[in-house]
Amino acid sequence: MAIKKIKQIGAVTHYFSNIKVAVIKFKEPIKVGDTVKITGGEKTDFKQKITSMQIDHKKVALAKKGQEVGVKVKQPIREGYRIYK
Repeated sequence: MAIKKIKQIGAVTHYFSNIKVAVIKFKEPIKVGDTVKITGGEKTDFKQKITSMQIDHKKVALAKKGQEVGVKVKQPIREGYRIYK
């Protein structure tokens, strides 16, 4: 059985707690429907599916390497938290 290796693909640059949206700078392309793991702090370690992304308040289905994208998250997070795939 092959072990699937996860690698860091981005980091949180900002978090809007009032609307539960994280701004994430991605090091690799990512698309709506992908599942990511978010880790940081002592208690934050969860997986979630990307259900929507926005760039400059416009919905996008794909984020390219180097782009900063707004992503709705299901738990509060902070700047500097890491995103894995």
